Amino acid sequence: MSQINKLKILNDPIYGFITIPNTLIYDLIQHPYFQRLRRISQMGMSYLVYPGAHHTRFHHALGCLHIMQKAVQTLRFKEVVISEEEENALYIAILLHDIGHGPFSHAMEHSIVEDVHHEEISLLFMNELNREFDGKLSLAIQIFKGEYHRKFMLQLISSQLDMDRMDYLKRDSFYTGVAEGNINSERLIQMMHVVDDVLVIEEKGIYSVEQFLVARRLMYWQAYLHKTSLVAELTLTKILKRAKELTQKGDLLPCSEPLLFFMQHKITHESFDATILKKFALLDDFDIVSAIKIWQFHDDYVLSSLSKMIINRDLPKIKMVTEKVTKERLSDLKMKLMQLYPITEKDADYFIFKGKIKNQAYNKTGEPIHIYKKDKTIEDVVEASDQLHLKALSKPVTKYYLCFPKVLLESSDLI
Repeated sequence: MSQINKLKILNDPIYGFITIPNTLIYDLIQHPYFQRLRRISQMGMSYLVYPGAHHTRFHHALGCLHIMQKAVQTLRFKEVVISEEEENALYIAILLHDIGHGPFSHAMEHSIVEDVHHEEISLLFMNELNREFDGKLSLAIQIFKGEYHRKFMLQLISSQLDMDRMDYLKRDSFYTGVAEGNINSERLIQMMHVVDDVLVIEEKGIYSVEQFLVARRLMYWQAYLHKTSLVAELTLTKILKRAKELTQKGDLLPCSEPLLFFMQHKITHESFDATILKKFALLDDFDIVSAIKIWQFHDDYVLSSLSKMIINRDLPKIKMVTEKVTKERLSDLKMKLMQLYPITEKDADYFIFKGKIKNQAYNKTGEPIHIYKKDKTIEDVVEASDQLHLKALSKPVTKYYLCFPKVLLESSDLI
């Protein structure tokens, strides 16, 4: 039997050809845990706003692998020593950095798999794969956890200018058509260097960094925190919460076995073991969408109404406001809804709710983006830039929202 050619070349609409560098990376990509990412959308419910946003986390992970290859190439060219083992570990860590995402991940984290973040689940997957691959992922896990002595390697995987952000901004901009998010990742990578074990950008690349930060801010407000995407995700969270509530009262809702398991059990960080990981690996967007399609005909008014909203894209109204929404305003709206429909005040919470969103394009208190100046000094990009708006980008912006059914729009005195 002939040996399978594992040095595959993939065609990507963003970068053109992506090469799989070795057989270990190929085998990891072929693993069911990784193939599952083909069935998990990168941007959750955003396709309800941007019809093209149907790309997956599988796409994104391969894009990250590609630009990590470019980064290693650039740094070696600038005489930064990276051994073959370290190179491979960087590829594995970036390839698997998002493997722990569940279906519509943020909605899942707030409803079904509560208080267990995708980063923790990614690490559990990596440890499990490390057992299967006889310890070949050990160095990648060390770098991913920030325990490796070469600090810049973690910065390539997780920082304010990492391969993850570089790919998702470019990719999400492409698939949504939000051109303002497009960044020049090739130039940013060409400008990278390592000085005293810290990842830096050479001074001549400062304009590309500025553009990257502005693009990030615009993508957050125009795509990731777009109010319709936001209300769709919040509605999905409410559906899953209601489904879990009904299941735990003994109502066995029709859905896939893995989804039913997570609705029947409260999974905590402590209880998330290898058995639960195997069940989690069977969950993807299809379980959720299939369930919601059935639940729209369920006897429970709350569950069926919310499910129809997602399936038919007839979403609640979301109103962005400058100040916090008062409890009085909320209870007035609930009373109005209870007069219109036979629901309790507790049920009304599923339809009328408030919250806030926060965005900060650049976090000055975190690990800064370092600019390597011509005089060989290193400075935070905000200080090195002559653009005043970068200081503004490092200030967190908070917006408040109020969600309610469209039927209440007639009660204009309350809205």
